[in-house]
Amino acid sequence: MPQRHPVTALASLASGSSQAFTIAGRRIALFNVDGKIHAMDDLCPHAGAPLSDGRLQGCVVTCPWHGWDFDVTNGRMPGQAEDCLKVYPVHLNGDQVEVEV
Repeated sequence: MPQRHPVTALASLASGSSQAFTIAGRRIALFNVDGKIHAMDDLCPHAGAPLSDGRLQGCVVTCPWHGWDFDVTNGRMPGQAEDCLKVYPVHLNGDQVEVEV
């Protein structure tokens, strides 16, 4: 059964930024896209690069090692129908960001 995990304060994630956390034993990246927080697996499926270190433009993060792009809202590579990375529900509890895993 999924559980909500408190992760960080909303103020610690500026718009356009990302940060990785270990949540319930998984490495998950949080992305702030225009004030909305998205959570997605942090490791690129190609070679394991930390996507939280990638460049975030709008809702697309670019892998810092090989340039693969992923939409942080759904975990897909733009233009692809298949999911590549797992995304997780995000909840705000006051100023606290919680991720459901």
